[in-house]
This record gives sequence, structure tokens and C-alpha cells, in this order.
Amino acid sequence: MFRLCAFLLLFWCATSSDVSPSKFVNSLGMKMVRIPPGKYLMGYSRVSLPKTLTLDLPYRSKGDYDERPYHYVTIERSFYASEHEVTNSVFEQIDPSHARYRGAMNFSRDDDEAVIFVSWHDAVSFCDELAKRENRKYRLPTEAEWEYAARANTVTYFNTGDDVPKSYQKCQKNSWYPGEPEECPLPKLTVGQTPANGFGLKDTVGNVEEWTADWYGWYDDNNVTNPVGPSDGDFKVSRGGSHSTELYYLRSANRMGTLPEDMSWYIGFRVVMEDPNPEFYTESDSHLIPIPKQRDEPSKENFKKSESPLPPPPNMDPNEPYFYGPLKYVNIPHDHDHLPFGHHNHDPAICPCPNGDIFAIWYSCWSETDRELGIVSSRLPNGSSAWETPSIFWNAPDRNDHAPAMYVDENQTMYHFNGLSAAGTFGSLATIMRTSNDSGRTWSRADLIFASHGLKHMPVETVIKTKDGALLLPTDGVTGGTGYTVLHVSLDNGYTWADPPLGPILGIHGAVVQLTNGSLYALGRGDDIDGNMVRSLSTDMGRKWSYARSPFPGIHGGQREVLLRLNEGPIMMLGFANEPMPIIDVSNGTRHVTGLYAAISYDEGETWPNRRLLSDDGKGRKEECLDGKTFVMSYKTAEPNGYMSARQSKDGLIHIISSRNYYRINAKWLSTRPPVPPRNDIQ
Repeated sequence: MFRLCAFLLLFWCATSSDVSPSKFVNSLGMKMVRIPPGKYLMGYSRVSLPKTLTLDLPYRSKGDYDERPYHYVTIERSFYASEHEVTNSVFEQIDPSHARYRGAMNFSRDDDEAVIFVSWHDAVSFCDELAKRENRKYRLPTEAEWEYAARANTVTYFNTGDDVPKSYQKCQKNSWYPGEPEECPLPKLTVGQTPANGFGLKDTVGNVEEWTADWYGWYDDNNVTNPVGPSDGDFKVSRGGSHSTELYYLRSANRMGTLPEDMSWYIGFRVVMEDPNPEFYTESDSHLIPIPKQRDEPSKENFKKSESPLPPPPNMDPNEPYFYGPLKYVNIPHDHDHLPFGHHNHDPAICPCPNGDIFAIWYSCWSETDRELGIVSSRLPNGSSAWETPSIFWNAPDRNDHAPAMYVDENQTMYHFNGLSAAGTFGSLATIMRTSNDSGRTWSRADLIFASHGLKHMPVETVIKTKDGALLLPTDGVTGGTGYTVLHVSLDNGYTWADPPLGPILGIHGAVVQLTNGSLYALGRGDDIDGNMVRSLSTDMGRKWSYARSPFPGIHGGQREVLLRLNEGPIMMLGFANEPMPIIDVSNGTRHVTGLYAAISYDEGETWPNRRLLSDDGKGRKEECLDGKTFVMSYKTAEPNGYMSARQSKDGLIHIISSRNYYRINAKWLSTRPPVPPRNDIQ
């Protein structure tokens, strides 16, 4: 009886317009805690993070670039926040159908565990329905409200101090799940098991990430009052970090985000309710420390265009061999340690634009298996010898955006495909697709074409369209260096995709081309036969495959092959000779070469009569390749590493990029045997 009376009293307080209690229980049994108005310092505040949080990774030492500038935020009005995250039992009072997700991916089975597998739209709908039931203003917190409530007047890394007690931690590591089994037991997501912060809230450190109301964007340079995010964007912000995530990403200042349609076992939410009788903040109430001096941000002038060491290409005669390159297109500035660019630039895709420009995208990062990996782009304007300054192209906050791919169709529509990780590795990718009808200047809002996070969702850049109009998107089926590739098929230009995907193609990063008889011919890395790549062949559009030893030597980590049907009809292949490989020169002499080479077939891949290095065939000059390593380009050596991508434009030029360099050739160069080695060999 006492508990019933107490509940009725608290509920009366919640529904009374004359009372603002410090706590109350709402109609769903949620404990709501009153958050007073105030002023706080938002963002990252310290000079350098300790090794215990950064794991001695230099790019983390000064926090994330999107946590600056450190600035004052004033929250003028008091509001209520749920004491802990919304649970399964509470959410299902509004949406009973969500019970089907209980235990999905082996997480969150019990009533008192945080609800997961909820999109941002699901969370908003919950708040809207609850608001209707109680005639109160329930909603998601703004990002600023969330950090204010989570900090609770602290300026340390976490509201628990500069460390997180073991009792809060739930498998705090960089997770590959479900790509690989977890090294620690999958945690329970029970709410409210740790002490409350200074405002009385629990679960603001770890457990699950929490959706906020805001679109993701840059912070304002000025001190602000009651800020909200941009009016639109790609990603909705989530906060607080979660289980199976490194402690670095659980800091109060840390920002995460993903598509509002996305849902995973990492993200839940809490609600806030606007106080019907708010207390207002006054400037005289502030006793916070001054904003510390921060490092100056670099100006845009630090970014320089590439300058070609070669003159602009002349008008190409298709009957004359043509070779141009290498021209470096990856031009990351040296003072970029606090910017969304890293020293490791890899996995590119290239696309000729309808307006004649050449567009390249790739991922830039410090670590391939971390949340800071994002996609950047550069453009070679039509007729120019200089690539434009790299810029952010696609970068979900604190998600691993592994594996970009591009394609342009007969209607001059450009396609961008990309992985979207649930976490920090490429073991839990979903796949997005965007399109552009203005040569890549603007892009559509992303469609989550493969929404579940897991394997078989890592795009490979050799997207093709068949003679029957089927769009084929290859994706890796594994996370390791050997395995298989599958084919996703769309018959309506990417609006819908057949399930399950077709395959397998043996080897990862599968390159695919359609033969004139309708068959599919593919090569992949790994799973070699007698040291050579496997040729996968399908006569029924990918449903069944046969496998045989190809004539091409196997490749290894840091390398990716290309197959491309040329406008003129033949098939081009790009690969790497890691051991000396014989080629025949124009005098019918044989010599052995190593490095990046091109081959051409006139009989649908049965024979490859000409191979030659992707080189100027000179005596030797030093060039850069993947991550700035050097190599000698000559008549017998070429680029030793790189993920290759190639497309042909309507003018017949074949545009090729590695993980560092841009090359341009024509079909006549491919069919012409290399010259006789120069005399007076200086090597």
C-alpha cells in the first residue's frame, strides 16, 4: 500500500503544472530526474590524453578534431531526463512488436536491459507517443543537453573522473563481432547498475550509446546558449559510448553518430521531458573555470594542390601508344594530426565524371581498424594537371567507413557505395548507396541498402552493369586476407537488391567482368592455385561458379587487381608481379620484371598476349607509392603495392589509380609491346 501511495504521489507531481519535483515516475514506470539549468564547458579540454586512454596511439593524444573548439554552453531551462536508458519492457509498452529483437545478436534479452536495435526514428516515435499519452513534451535530448547532463558539473574525461571504474566496464575493447568471436563474454546490458552522477543519472558512461536529437555538424566558434545541431545532415549524433568499445570513446566530450535509419546492438536512448515550470539560469550562477588556451587550428592555406611533374597531356591519337604518370593524387598536408586525415591512404575508387572531370575517393586514417577511418575525395578537373585539395566525402562520426566503390551508368548517374560499421572495425559493416547527377558535386541522401551489420557488406570497387541492365556490386565475404567475394544484384538501378547475394568468387576483393557470351569472369586475392590467382567463371549470372588456375601470379596484402572491359572490346587486367615475371619486348626479347603490370586479352580472357609494366620504361627514377614509401620506376620495376582502380572515359583514355598515384593510358599502349631496354643501364 505504501508503494502504491508513493507511486500515485510521484505521478501526481509529474502531471501537476504547479510542481517541479527533483524526481518523479511517469506512466510507463520510468524514473525521471530533474536537471537544473547551468553553464558548462563543452568539448575536449586537455592538452594531451594519457596513454591509458589512447593506447599510445598518437592520433588520439589530443582528442578528436570534432570535439573542438572547447566552448561555454548555457542551458537556460531546467528539464527532466530518464534516470537510465529506456529498457526493453518500457519500450515494448509503446511498441510491442520490438520484442522480436530480444536476444538478437545475443544481446539484451531481459526486461531490465537497455533496448537496442532501435533507429533514431524509432526513438523519436517512442517520445512522440509518450508525449501524447501524458500530454507532456517528451523528446530526445539535444547533444548539448546530453553532455551537460552527463558531465554533471565535471570537467574530467568522464563524470567518474579521469578513469572509468572496472564496475562500469563491459568488454571495453575494439570489437570485431560478428566478423570474429569476442575475446570477452558478450555483456549484459542491464541498466542502472552503477552509481549515479552528480545530477542523479546512470548509464552515461558505457552500456549503450544514446541517440540525441541533433544532426551532426561542427561546433560553433562562439559560446552559445541552448544550442541545437544543424538543420539537416547525413548523421544523427549518439553519445556516451557503449559496451565493446574502447574507453577513449566513452569520454564525456566524445561524439559518435550514424544514419538515422541505422540500428545495431550498440545504440539505445534515454528521453528528456521539458520542465513545465523551468528554473532559469543566470550568468551570476556560474563558477566554472576559464576556457584553457587551445592549439591554433591550421588555415585552409596549408592544403596545396598537387603539381604535376609532367606537362599536360596532348590531344590523344588513339592509334598511337599513350602513357602518362605517375601523378600523385593523394596530397594530405603534413600538419594534419588533428584533422580528419591520416597518414594511411588506401582502398581507392575512381570514376570519370560526365563533365569530363576525374573523381577519386579513398579512405584516410591512422589505423584501418579504428573508428577514425573516413572517406575523402579529390577531383582532377577536365584539362588540368593538378588534383584538387582532398576533402571529406563520407565520414560517419566514430564509425569505420571501410571500403568505397563508385560507378557511372549510361544515364550519367554516378553511384557511391560504402561500408558503414556499427563499431570500429570492418567486422560489422552495413552498406550504403548514394547517387549524383551533377558530376559528383552533390549527392543524394544515403540509402541503407544492406541494413544489417555483418559480413558480405564490404564493397569492392569493380561495380559493373551487365548487358541486361543488372547492376552487380561485389563485396568481400570475410574480414581476412583469404576467402571469397559475393555478388549483390539489382535489376532496378540500386533501388532494390536480390537476397541472398550470389557467389562465391574465390579470393577477396573480387574483380568481375562480363564476357560477350554473358558469362562472368572474375579474379580474386588469396586462395591461389599453384601460386597463381584463381579464375572464377559463371555461365548463369553468378549462381554457380567453376574455378581454375589463372595465368596471373598471386598477389598479397596491400595489393588489389583490376579487370576492365574496354570501350574498344578487349579486357584489361592489372596485377602485381611480386617475383620476377617474364615479358616480351618489341624485339621479341624476353626480360623479367617486378611490380605493377597491365595485360590485355582479345579472346575473352582465354589468352593474354601482351603484358607490360605500368611504367615509362626508362632507366630508373624514384617515385612514391602506398603511404609514401619509395620505389624505382624503370623498364624492369614498377609500383610494388597499391589497391588498383581503373575506369575508361568516353574519349578512350583509361584512368588508373593506385593507393597513391594516378596514371593515364590508352588501349594502343596496352597492345604495344614494351620497348627494348635502354642502353647504359644505370641500375
